[in-house]
Amino acid sequence: MANFKNVEIGTIQEIGQQYENGKAFLHDLLGLTSCEISVNSMPKGVKLPFNHKHKQNEEIYIFLKGEGTMTLDNEVIQVKEGSCVKVLPAASRTMEAKTDLQYICVQAKEGSLEQFGFGDGELC
Repeated sequence: MANFKNVEIGTIQEIGQQYENGKAFLHDLLGLTSCEISVNSMPKGVKLPFNHKHKQNEEIYIFLKGEGTMTLDNEVIQVKEGSCVKVLPAASRTMEAKTDLQYICVQAKEGSLEQFGFGDGELC
């Protein structure tokens, strides 16, 4: 068994056409065991039709292109290319795209990170 797995999901523009709801979930595609990552393409004017929260997982949204709003516990914030937003599990959340919006969402269990950066690396 190889120590890596590689998949092609297409360009972020193609994600909106190739994947249901414009979301490419990497958990199943790569066999992830520590987090869920989605690459997302949300067309202008689309609003998520629901608010949601999580039981255990925090989410980190990294906005790559476009502009929109996130409603977090009834507070509306503006997001755009370069915005990064951490949302704790208990926060109610939804999103709306003012322009075509492209972003990555990382989901991981709150408080589970034990090592990161140089603390987890070793020279080979």
